[in-house]
Parts: sequence; C-alpha cells; structure tokens
Amino acid sequence: MPNKHFCQGPDCHTRITQDRFLKSRGVIRGRYAVTPLDHQSQYYRRGKYFCSTGCEYAWLDYHMESIEQGRPIEFIRHRRVSEGYEKRTTTHENNWSGGTYTTSQIKRVDNRTELD
Repeated sequence: MPNKHFCQGPDCHTRITQDRFLKSRGVIRGRYAVTPLDHQSQYYRRGKYFCSTGCEYAWLDYHMESIEQGRPIEFIRHRRVSEGYEKRTTTHENNWSGGTYTTSQIKRVDNRTELD
C-alpha cells in the first residue's frame, strides 16, 4: 500500500484520462493524492488529500454547505472506480506522407441489451 491517501475529489474517479484507466478491468479509478503522508512541508499540506487543485476546488464546492452548517464529511478510505469503459485503438492513413498512425480513446461501453 502506498504511503498516500486516495484523492478526496468528488469526481476524480469519473474523469477519463490514460493514467486513471485500468485496462484489465475496464474501469476508471481515482488517483492517489500528490503528497506522501510523511511529507513535512507546510507549502502544500492539502496535497496529502487531493491529486490536483481541480479536485481540491471541486471538493470544496461540493462540501461548502456542510462545512458552513458544521456537519461531518466522510473521509474516503478506499479507491473509487467507475466501471464500463474500454480502450479503442483506431489506425488511420496519413495521406500527406503515405504512412499510418494510430489513435486511442477510452469510451464508455453500454452493456445493456434491449428487448423488443
């Protein structure tokens, strides 16, 4: 287990990026926080709880009313995932140089089957 918390951002596990995608299970996972738990710097203490300032600000926007009202906020102790994704690779022909290149995209997969 790494010496870091999981990112507390409310939407971290839903953002589609290459480093969050786990191909073997087809899931998007939340990231680890930026700073290790034993880091002693006062400069970025909030980095122990968030992977980026975007997640930090999203968490604050999401929980601001609870903070104002003095209600407790749950601390996330497990890595959250969003299931149902796959990586699709497409090969393209490059007309101006005659070569080919590939692009990859992570797409949501709809596994539902509709009955008529």
